[in-house]
Amino acid sequence: MAKVPVQFTLNGSEKAEFIDSGTTLLHALRDKIGDTSPKGGCHQGTCGACSVIVDGELRLSCLTLAETCNGAVIRTTAGLAEGGVLHPLQRAFLDAFATQCGFCTPGMIMAAKVLLDRTPSPSREEVVEALSGNICRCTGYEPIIQAVLTAARANPQNAA
Repeated sequence: MAKVPVQFTLNGSEKAEFIDSGTTLLHALRDKIGDTSPKGGCHQGTCGACSVIVDGELRLSCLTLAETCNGAVIRTTAGLAEGGVLHPLQRAFLDAFATQCGFCTPGMIMAAKVLLDRTPSPSREEVVEALSGNICRCTGYEPIIQAVLTAARANPQNAA
């Protein structure tokens, strides 16, 4: 299999790797770079556990070819905390007990991050819609929805 060079910014750090052509972003991140925060669930694009942000857009890393991300800015849940302080979404998920087994959590948080970046004060319905591409088998979704709404309320942008 031919190796292709790929360069991108991952969580603020420049990365350059030679990968096999046809390698998914999920496998490049986990196996080549060592960022195991995106989870491989279904590997078919239906569960959302592998969701990452590529150039500001939510992407399923199990369906995205790594070579298509050359020059991109990629963010995973591993890059949300700053200086050892959890991102408000991560903190809200912990405080609301929105993680049980934790497998869906990275995808849920990334979907919520894109939502809050675009809609700082979402309605409950907007949160539900934003998370609809992610499957959770443990929480019943309500703690997750509440965590996102709590993080939105905690955003200083939303203080009026």
